[in-house]
Amino acid sequence: MPQSLPDASISFPMLGGLTINPSPYFRLGPLTIHWYGVIIATGFLLAVLYCSRRAPEFGMTADNVFDVILLGVPLAIVCARVYYVAFSWSEYASDPISVLYIWRGGLGMYGVIFGAVLATVIFCRWKKLSLLAFLDMVCFGFLIGQTLGRWGNFMNREAFGRTTDIFCRMVLTTPSGTVWSVHPTFLYESVWNLIGFTLMHFYSKKHRTYDGQMFLIYLSWYGFGRMLIEGLRTDSLMIGSTGIRVSQLVSAVLFVASAAILLYNKYKRRPDPAEMFVNRRKAAQAVIEGPADALRDDSPDPGPDSGADAHRDDGADGGGEHD
Repeated sequence: MPQSLPDASISFPMLGGLTINPSPYFRLGPLTIHWYGVIIATGFLLAVLYCSRRAPEFGMTADNVFDVILLGVPLAIVCARVYYVAFSWSEYASDPISVLYIWRGGLGMYGVIFGAVLATVIFCRWKKLSLLAFLDMVCFGFLIGQTLGRWGNFMNREAFGRTTDIFCRMVLTTPSGTVWSVHPTFLYESVWNLIGFTLMHFYSKKHRTYDGQMFLIYLSWYGFGRMLIEGLRTDSLMIGSTGIRVSQLVSAVLFVASAAILLYNKYKRRPDPAEMFVNRRKAAQAVIEGPADALRDDSPDPGPDSGADAHRDDGADGGGEHD
């Protein structure tokens, strides 16, 4: 079965046979613009806006978010390419220079995540920020990007699953009349990530109790969903000739490891919320600002009839009587 069918029309029996035939690109004057790139850019922009808005809740600033992008974007692209090429070297062995042709496709999502995390590690060490708190924030950006990014796969007619006849199938019809009825795995993953983002958004507002918690939840949620969905896809990267899907194995390891740490923290470690980076920053700021407030000169003048002056007068008179 082909790994992509860029010219096929798409229909959904679950939507009454709705059929669409979107072009993977559009033209703007002399430019050819691919929808995949537009969708990825939109997801990236929304992720940045969301994270910058919520940054103070994690002890960060919007500037921290904008600054880490300068390092995170190039590292994510490089790592995504390395991840893909490492497990599909046969495609590039005869023409190694083609490894640099990223506009032809070939990026791995786990490479993107690794690159973004690596950039976060470097940035947090440089700025002396909490790595785990920063990851708690940026994992929401990952989910936003992954939710929208899969629709770029839809526009390219790629990242679909094996043939099926279930009700929620997607039907691809090529110009020659060949029909493929497949699992819409791009849709499965997009919906899974959207549900995860929604649940984590509300959970984090009231129930986050330690740095790294939301990142662990993200790894377990995404890892579990990707582990199941990857098994349905027809374009998975494999570990040599073993038949083991790389992303499925990575997903399973991440799910088991992160879920185990979450359970350990909940029932054994039981971390103190006061130790979270944002709360320690607030406490430190309160200590700094407290004395400053007491020394301010802009407080109202109590006046001659204030309790302080009356107390001084009474004290003076009383002292004479005791003498």
